[in-house]
This record gives sequence, structure tokens and C-alpha cells, in this order.
Amino acid sequence: MYTLVLTLHSWIRWAALVFGVVATLASLTGRADVQEKQSDRWGLLFLMAVDIQMLLGLLLYLVLSPFTAAALKNFGAAMRNPALRFWAVEHTATMLFAVILVHVGRVLARSARTPESKRFRQSLCFGLATIAMIVATPWPGMANGRPLFRV
Repeated sequence: MYTLVLTLHSWIRWAALVFGVVATLASLTGRADVQEKQSDRWGLLFLMAVDIQMLLGLLLYLVLSPFTAAALKNFGAAMRNPALRFWAVEHTATMLFAVILVHVGRVLARSARTPESKRFRQSLCFGLATIAMIVATPWPGMANGRPLFRV
């Protein structure tokens, strides 16, 4: 079960990152009604992808992952171990921050009074969320790096 959920989490990461970049660019470049609707669609796809990622991540974090199980048994020792600290705190907190930013961006865009304000709010929140996701992803070559594509 752990391997299946981890593989899904790894692959859906790519959808979330692509949707994040495209949603940010769509909100930056959208001017007409058609482009604004496309921006909304990309934002919704981005939101869905990060929500699925969060659900899979929480399943890994709270139930399946041996890394977080070890960290949660002795949190003080985990904070002194960079690998365990990354999974127990840094990756989790940054990704949760990204999910919150995506949700906030969608809500703020809906309450915007002008199309320009809507685009600004979306592009700011979506852009920051995408950057946070890129920063907290365990890329190959990093101390906690993982493969780009799990099979």
C-alpha cells in the first residue's frame, strides 16, 4: 500500500506543478472573457491536483510512511536528524502552505471587484504556491532527493 500511494503521490506531483505554472501564466496573461474563463479552469485544475496531493500526502504522513512513523515516535530526535526533519516538518509545512495559498487565491479571486484585481490575486497566490511546491519537492541530487518518476 505504501508503494502504491507513494507512486501516485510522485506522479500527481507533476500534474500539480504543471497546473500551477499554467494557472499562474493564464492569470497573468488573461484579458478577455474567454481567457478569464480559461484562467478559472486552470485554477480549478490546480486546486484539485493540490488537494489530491494533500490527501495522498496526509495518508503517507499519518499512516503509511516509515520516515514519519520514526519521526513521530521521538520528535525531539527527529529534529536533530536532517532527513527526518525534512519529511516530518519542512516538506509537510511548506506543501500545506502551498495548498492554503491555492485555496486563498481562488477565494480572493472570486471576491475581486475588477478583472485586474482578480488576475493579480490569482497570479500572486498561484505563483507563490508553485514556488513553494518547487522548493519543498525532494528533487534528485538533494540530501532527501527522490526519483523524478517512480515506477
